[in-house]
Amino acid sequence: MASVTAYRSGPYLVRGPVRVIDEDGNVLTIRRAIVPLCRCGRSRTKPLCDGSHGAAPAREDPEADASASRIA
Repeated sequence: MASVTAYRSGPYLVRGPVRVIDEDGNVLTIRRAIVPLCRCGRSRTKPLCDGSHGAAPAREDPEADASASRIA
């Protein structure tokens, strides 16, 4: 049975047998026991997570977003 673990400011980690289908209906070939699915929308490999969430402030923290926009 598959299980899904949501990480705060991180991906959903799916463990167990799962079939991943992208937004165009293509079935993705997954060769891992654990599949990281993007939640933040920043990944360049959506629907898979590429770790991009770690390079930007968490969206749940409005103060961090404001700081980032002042820096840019």
